[in-house]
Amino acid sequence: MRKLKNKELNRKTIEEFKSSDKIPIVIVLDNVRSLNNIGSIFRTSDAFSIECIFLCGITAVPPHNDIRKTALGSTKSVNWSYFENTECAIKKLKNENYRIISIEQTESGIMLDDYKILSQQKYALIFGNEVKGVHQQIINLSDDCIEIPQSGTKHSLNISVCAGIVIWNFFCKLYN
Repeated sequence: MRKLKNKELNRKTIEEFKSSDKIPIVIVLDNVRSLNNIGSIFRTSDAFSIECIFLCGITAVPPHNDIRKTALGSTKSVNWSYFENTECAIKKLKNENYRIISIEQTESGIMLDDYKILSQQKYALIFGNEVKGVHQQIINLSDDCIEIPQSGTKHSLNISVCAGIVIWNFFCKLYN
């Protein structure tokens, strides 16, 4: 087995990526404070052809050196918009018929592996602040809440890890 060189990966150019079909998912970052997490989510969104990222509240926006370090250029390929508050982003998405899903531990949440995805539905996946999670008022506006099953002593995952797991799960379910 031989490791492939970058030129052998046949990656899309930024122009090809921008004009290619995207999966019907918008990522919403609800007051995410870590610039490295933001950059990592841009990179994951590029990898799985996410439609767009909505950066809300205190979530920093490109260009920023600390976002750039982990995004590795994906802030140029992935479309993004900034909203002063997450509620405005949710209202826009609801008007465009997205199913609003908060990734959070709630009393009636659905485990990620049990969540049924409809192939014709558009989804908005909301990821919250590293300490406080998704704000309750955003959960109140959500159609569903999804939780990643965990069996360790900690009650949460790093937001960029969480986003990677959820995006991969949705990607697999949409294309299987």
